[in-house]
Amino acid sequence: MARPPAGGNGSDDDYSVRLGERIRVIRRQKRLSLQDVEARSESEFKASVLGAYERGERAVSVPRLHRLAEFYDVPVDQLLPVGDGDQPVETGTVEPPAWVPGQKVVIDLVALADVDGPEVELIRRYLGIIQVKRQDFNGRVLTIRQDDLQALAAILGTGVDDAAPALAERGLLRPPAAP
Repeated sequence: MARPPAGGNGSDDDYSVRLGERIRVIRRQKRLSLQDVEARSESEFKASVLGAYERGERAVSVPRLHRLAEFYDVPVDQLLPVGDGDQPVETGTVEPPAWVPGQKVVIDLVALADVDGPEVELIRRYLGIIQVKRQDFNGRVLTIRQDDLQALAAILGTGVDDAAPALAERGLLRPPAAP
């Protein structure tokens, strides 16, 4: 079936398709089917509509995109495609920083399993409490809120502003804007 134009502009169509691909990637990372999303969202996100978003056949409003990001428990920018289609994305060998000020703090739970140190067991236990509280068991990443960061700073023996860099030094943060 041919996709209807999203406003007559080829770059708009391309962006809608790339946005849909990102939405699909995040859903699959959460190991959810379209039907799972519909059921767990109590039909807030219908499988047919979400599928149309993912195929780029239907435009997603900003409020709906924000709500979908909340549902998936990811920062909104993780649903957005990288690059704008007109400019190539840089592919140099420079490694992006693990964390930049103002960015969400996203703990890499897979990396946490391989880290040792005197405070690591406390960090694991605290993050386990957060996962239970949020019912967030994807097992790969956990986004840390400001209140959580204060507690982690206490565990790490740092100030709140130094907690994220301290986690990054231990290899526990997911790099920003991961495609």
